Amino acid sequence: MDKTGIAALVVGIVLLILGGYAIWAFLPDVIVAVKGLIGIVVLLAGLMLIIFGILIFRE
Repeated sequence: MDKTGIAALVVGIVLLILGGYAIWAFLPDVIVAVKGLIGIVVLLAGLMLIIFGILIFRE
């Protein structure tokens, strides 16, 4: 492994630890954000199904 790979590994581990700590420290906000993201995913899935249905209905 070269120096770049080792540096990337070390920085990745540090960011992983900091991210885990941030999630633990701000857990209520993280839960609200995840609920919002789930809502956005459901909204986009519904929109895609509507467009897919319109395309099939035209044929």
